[in-house]
Amino acid sequence: MWHARAVPRRRLLAVLLVGAAGVGSLAGCRTDPDVAAYVGDEQVTVAELDEAVDTRLADPDIAAYAAGDEVGYTRQVLSLRVGEELHDEVARRWGVEVPDADVRVRIVELLGGADPEVVFAQVAQQQGASEADVVENVRQQLVRQRAAVAAGLVEPSEAALRERYEQVAPGLAQVELGLVTVLDQATADAVLAQLTADPAGYPAVAAQYAGPNTLPQIEPRAPADLPAVLAEPIAATPPGQGFTLALPEAGGVVVGFVRDVAVPTFEQLRPQLADQAAAEAAEAGAALVARVRDDLDLVVNPRFGTLEGGQVVAADDGVVRLLEDAGEDAAGLAGD
Repeated sequence: MWHARAVPRRRLLAVLLVGAAGVGSLAGCRTDPDVAAYVGDEQVTVAELDEAVDTRLADPDIAAYAAGDEVGYTRQVLSLRVGEELHDEVARRWGVEVPDADVRVRIVELLGGADPEVVFAQVAQQQGASEADVVENVRQQLVRQRAAVAAGLVEPSEAALRERYEQVAPGLAQVELGLVTVLDQATADAVLAQLTADPAGYPAVAAQYAGPNTLPQIEPRAPADLPAVLAEPIAATPPGQGFTLALPEAGGVVVGFVRDVAVPTFEQLRPQLADQAAAEAAEAGAALVARVRDDLDLVVNPRFGTLEGGQVVAADDGVVRLLEDAGEDAAGLAGD
């Protein structure tokens, strides 16, 4: 078993929290008291953990974050170190490489023009994470994405993006639509003939029949924003043409005119499509991480807590707060 030994003062509470009843059984002989966690063949030593915590606490913002629960913060840092070793193993098994340059490029993308110093300060204040933690978090995202590609779980090619575009583009089309409501069918037919012959004259025609169910200008409308009762005839009308539909509840006969249907180009949508593909790859990669975690002989020194779902938690109070999604809390910078 892991035996009690001399520990730095601020670590003592971790020992007291776990106590003898919290030690439980351990795998094999992986019980060196100088080791905080075993991750497969790798170790996170107590000395390394102490140094990692001290380095972070040198930042006043992180020190303020951890002040209320320094023992919990130690578990948080240990969880980060375990996660780092775990992702290193994932990268090794699937032959994945993530150069520092790729991480820097991704961070710039996620910052979206935000001031890096401001963002990193927010992450430190709100999550107790250092700039190095955020960089490592982004590296792990890329490891998960690339491992999923290497495992054949996702297809990130240009052809795959174009196929995705063909699937989603129709639902993103915007209809340039004009609606004029008149009293009778004869007037509706005349108005439609005017608009078909001279689309630019729409504002003048609409002004003659102003009312709550007449649009003063032709407006772009997404499919989801079209009136349900008009959706079918609008979809069936080619650009430059119109239709009439008797709608007593609207006050007469509605003249619909479709000036154009604008579909975003592949180039316009490519950044969003690439982000969606990356998110799916990261999700698939997370399953690979879980598989590797279950496969490894991963043991945490009970002096620091227990392991649940890859996170070091207190024996009595559940999961500690970890670096979650710096992108949601601070300009989109990190996250699963």
